[in-house]
Amino acid sequence: MGAPAMAFVAGAWWLQQQAQLPALAWAYLMLPAAAALALLSRRAGFVPRTLWWWTWIAWWAGAGFLVATAWAHVRLADALAQEWEGRDIRLRGVVARMPQQHADGTQRFLFDVEAVATPSAQVPGRIALTWYAGSGAATTQLRPGQRWQLTARLRRPHATANPHSPDLERWYLERGIRAVGYVRPAPARLLDAAVPRPGYWVERLRAAVRARLQSDLAGVPVAGVLSALAIGDQDAIAPRQWQVFSATGVNHLMSISGLHITMLAAMAFALTRRIWARVPCLALRIPSQRAAMLAGIAVGAGYALVAGFGVPAQRTVLMMAVMGAALWSGRPVRGRDSLALAALVVVAIDPWAAVSPGFWLSFGAVSIILYVAGGRLRPGNWIAQWGRVQWAITLGLVPLLLALFQQVSLISPIANAVAIPAVSLGVVPVTLAGLLVPGDLLLGAAAQFMQWTWLLLEALSGYPLATWSRHAPAPWVLAFGLAGVAWLLAPAGLPARWLGLTACVPLMLLPPGRPLHGEVWLDVLDVGQGQAVLVRTHRRALLYDAGPSFRGETDAGARIVVPHLRGTGVRRLDALVISHDDRDHSGGAASVLAALPVARVLSSARGYGERCTRGMRWTWDGVEFALLHPDDADYNQQRRRDNDLSCVLHVRSAHGSVLLSGDIEAAAEGALVRRDAAAVRADMLLAPHHGSTTSSGQDFLRNVQPAIAIFTVGYRNRFGHPAQAVLQRYEQANARTWRSDRDGAVHLRLQASGTVVDSWRAKGARYWQGR
Repeated sequence: MGAPAMAFVAGAWWLQQQAQLPALAWAYLMLPAAAALALLSRRAGFVPRTLWWWTWIAWWAGAGFLVATAWAHVRLADALAQEWEGRDIRLRGVVARMPQQHADGTQRFLFDVEAVATPSAQVPGRIALTWYAGSGAATTQLRPGQRWQLTARLRRPHATANPHSPDLERWYLERGIRAVGYVRPAPARLLDAAVPRPGYWVERLRAAVRARLQSDLAGVPVAGVLSALAIGDQDAIAPRQWQVFSATGVNHLMSISGLHITMLAAMAFALTRRIWARVPCLALRIPSQRAAMLAGIAVGAGYALVAGFGVPAQRTVLMMAVMGAALWSGRPVRGRDSLALAALVVVAIDPWAAVSPGFWLSFGAVSIILYVAGGRLRPGNWIAQWGRVQWAITLGLVPLLLALFQQVSLISPIANAVAIPAVSLGVVPVTLAGLLVPGDLLLGAAAQFMQWTWLLLEALSGYPLATWSRHAPAPWVLAFGLAGVAWLLAPAGLPARWLGLTACVPLMLLPPGRPLHGEVWLDVLDVGQGQAVLVRTHRRALLYDAGPSFRGETDAGARIVVPHLRGTGVRRLDALVISHDDRDHSGGAASVLAALPVARVLSSARGYGERCTRGMRWTWDGVEFALLHPDDADYNQQRRRDNDLSCVLHVRSAHGSVLLSGDIEAAAEGALVRRDAAAVRADMLLAPHHGSTTSSGQDFLRNVQPAIAIFTVGYRNRFGHPAQAVLQRYEQANARTWRSDRDGAVHLRLQASGTVVDSWRAKGARYWQGR
């Protein structure tokens, strides 16, 4: 079963790499034809067994590709018509999942659309809505299963597009969310307090559990962690807690991991078997082992269902079901076969799981356990065996962790050795037991136990070498690393296992790509309506602005900029320039400063280190940097707008020049030209103020003479950037324009072979983008 299942997964994975979604018609004909050919050739005997086997595997890969293609066509067909973006639509529907609440009263929720009252409007079946505080009935606590009539303004699920960042558009597609938007202040009516459907019942139960935890553990720092462990509410975990869990390598425990489900199922199995065997009438009807197996599966499946039924939960429940079926029928089944079947079913139901980090880490960890433990762990000290398994998982997942997150926790074995028994055997069972009985005694005990565990993990995360970061490996480097760790973890009788280390050398030591001396690489990141630009020379790196802050205690620095720095191999910044104090430029600065060392900070805003002033100059690796604005006198003009105090940075190399202009407007543009018109000349211009009508004046563009202009704008932003009149000015100036909302992150290379410009949406194009 293993090879066909892996072929099926590979086929689904291959579909997710395509820039265009293929038609289904050819697949419906090819798959039956291939199957018939394989069966006939096998029966006729005119095809060698090896060739027949490969034909059969290819058929399974094609089946995975076909199933994934069919799912994609179904999901993409349920779309918001483009002409209905940004228009008010009257809807009737049901709150589908447990809403997420913010401190200011804003609520975010999924909404199952039942009817559209606005004539001719076409709306997908499931949408994601935000109900901002103060917008009519938003003061009412939303609950799953409520039926509402409301007015919403929607857009298609467009998201930022950057290398080394999660693909949010794929995330929306996987969950069937085909439009996002917000509730308008127009009157909204609650039509039904509880729609009687099983899925909504489960969500109401989850919401009730969350409310109980929030009430009984009010003010407890780890209350959100217990909510995540009980019902899969990972949004309840604070960002600082996630940082510590990631640094110590225990973040897998803070979701509903397979380990928690297995432990609970094992407890239910042991308890049921003991009780069942003591009741003769029951034991005579059904053997105690079978009854205990059914109880274990039921408890595990129930816990997984209430906890959101993520990929690790699906994998565990399916494996338990396969093992249970084998036990019931008396037919033995190998662990690897049950794992392969679970992977096949998960991907058949959710083809996008094949490109999900959770899928590969969950199934990868169990595969490693089966690989190292399958008949090779000798009976003996269980502590030693536990240590070997932990070491194997830590080593075996290194290539995947570097490929997915570009960092590995070096203290993970120690942290997991403490956290796994503490959380899986202590916190989770006590929390669930506390939810079943009145009072807060057990919940308080679970919270105290989790608090002790948290303090230990926080202390471990503070060690200087707690984590090891590397740039994102190339595909061939990842393949070598996987082969190397497989060889290192091979059975003891295999000769020269140390040779696996040689295959891991590129993964550990190969340096990231970087510009040659005198060259400049520039990455204009897609941070929505904001700005963040990474400038790299041969040995130095500068970040110009850090992107916006977002609602919900996060910002572009943490979500986009820091992952990009880590993925490109930037371990320290030689300079951080915050152009001015607007939130869309400075909102991510704190996250960047907390994530890696920064040698120098320049800004026109207070509280960010040195004041940027015209005349500041430096040279890195043959590349000249000069600050052209603001002047010292500009800071003394009380009526000057913050935008016109933006730090304007000019970067010049032997192969071209760049002008980074922040949010300057007409007054600052005029001052730059009057002071030194020749100094502003540049081959690439970061369009001032995102293409606002108050910037990019004709005289300014005439002096800059840009061949390339890049607009950093958010999709359908409320300011209308870039303005059509401004775009026409750049067209008249013969400048080629790029836009982050259309092109994603834009990469500019000023190198000896010439100037190269490309975008992430072109390089990493996928069939769901823009759909």
